[in-house]
Amino acid sequence: MVEVTVPSVGESISEVQISRWLKQEGDFVQAGTDLVDLETEKASVQIPAPISGVLIKIVKKNEEFATVGDVICMMEPAESPADAKPTSATTAPQATAPATPAASSTASETTTATDTSNSRVMPSASRALGDNNLSASQVTATGPGGRLLKEDVIEHVSGQHVSAPATPAPVAPKAAPVLEIPNPPAVASTAIASAPSGNRVEEVKAMSMIRRTIATRLVQAQHTAALLTTFNEVDMQPVMSLRTKYRDAFQEKHGVKLGFMSFFAKAACEGLKRYPTVNAEIRGNNVVYKNYSDIGIAIGGGKGLVVPVLRNVEKMTFAEVERSIGDYSRKAMENKLVPQDLEGGTFTISNGGVYGSMLSTPIVNPPQSAILGLHAINDRPIAVNGQVVIRPMMYLALTYDHRIIDGREAVTFLKTIKEVIEDPTRLFLEV
Repeated sequence: MVEVTVPSVGESISEVQISRWLKQEGDFVQAGTDLVDLETEKASVQIPAPISGVLIKIVKKNEEFATVGDVICMMEPAESPADAKPTSATTAPQATAPATPAASSTASETTTATDTSNSRVMPSASRALGDNNLSASQVTATGPGGRLLKEDVIEHVSGQHVSAPATPAPVAPKAAPVLEIPNPPAVASTAIASAPSGNRVEEVKAMSMIRRTIATRLVQAQHTAALLTTFNEVDMQPVMSLRTKYRDAFQEKHGVKLGFMSFFAKAACEGLKRYPTVNAEIRGNNVVYKNYSDIGIAIGGGKGLVVPVLRNVEKMTFAEVERSIGDYSRKAMENKLVPQDLEGGTFTISNGGVYGSMLSTPIVNPPQSAILGLHAINDRPIAVNGQVVIRPMMYLALTYDHRIIDGREAVTFLKTIKEVIEDPTRLFLEV
């Protein structure tokens, strides 16, 4: 037997949750093939089979929790069923004299007993045999290498239940005569009408590791930071026109679509360079200033909100930003983000507009000091040069930690974002 344990999956991570078993008891698994998806507080990881063999027993079921070093399953070394050589008993013809009926019966019983004794009973099958007061010799094994599976026992028991004679239904006792009361009180009808109706079933499920982490960090931000949100609005017409003009040429050259997020990521870099306090963090009694922009992009993944980090965005091109965001989005939907994808970050951008949000107050991702919230683009009337015109407008929100960021810095940072988006040439002229 080979015990498969929970490996170390990242610094400070001591507990994981079984997300989904990719193999079942009785399956043959090739070495290196993924056995199970584990969910940590940061991301999902896959555990491969350490050997080639049969998955004998699953110790930790789906959605159960385990700590690093815990045994989650057990394997037995074995050959692949496709590679196994046929035995001589199967291939070599046996020249025997015709047996009498009694001898044939005895030989058949002996063969059956031998086959049964050679078959291996899986742990789950053994429990099922005990629950149904059966022996292994009574059930036909269909698993690889003659193994007796739990499904074999269930199928055997089901066949017995189908063929079992039906038991006569008990005769209900004769009902007592009902005493009819004329003009029943109105209270009875009122009580019946107020009784709950419909499907009122409740389901209790363990909170996932990622959801637990999200909850902890959001509460931490609310309890430890002095959060304040400031707002502005931006005319998206210039960026939309630029995007429409170069969309096809951009995709043909770089193999990726030109989106809005790359404009905001580069605009944020410009704002962080002008106002470094927005890019800083409190560490004890010190303020740590960062001379780089590692920007987290909030993405709704398969298990909930995750924030993978783009490193050194100030050095990235528009195409590199869009390509990185696309890669992270695919990994998030497939639950394949690793802890390194989510670690660090100096600033975060959250785009609730993709879900239709008009306005919100995003919560800072600690230990960062600020987060930029983007919202839906809607046509609204605005005044331009004394004239009322209809433009595609977006509300911007900047939530910041007032302990180190003053209102003036927050407002002017958000104004920088507005200026750059409404005149994207500023990105290239650095003005």
